Amino acid sequence: MVDVLTREEVKAGLADDSIALVDVREPHEFAAGHIPGSVSLPLSRFDPSKLPEGKRVVFVCRSGRRTLMAIEMSRRFGRSDASAHYAGSLLDWAGAGEPLEY
Repeated sequence: MVDVLTREEVKAGLADDSIALVDVREPHEFAAGHIPGSVSLPLSRFDPSKLPEGKRVVFVCRSGRRTLMAIEMSRRFGRSDASAHYAGSLLDWAGAGEPLEY
């Protein structure tokens, strides 16, 4: 099962520091704008051993497809805490006028 978070849930999790938002887009995409507080771990060289510890891991990408691949790879690695994604991803975030970091 994949947990799907809404924009408001992601914002709340970042605000209360209960989630680690992992952006699996490529470095040039991350540099072109990312959700404040997210960390970059590109899917092309994804290594589940480098996922943050101690918080619920939530994945984000451009539209939500790569996040599902990252979840599957994380599960195979044994990271049951890495099973959530922001399905709307960056398209939803930016489309709603939320801030981006560069």
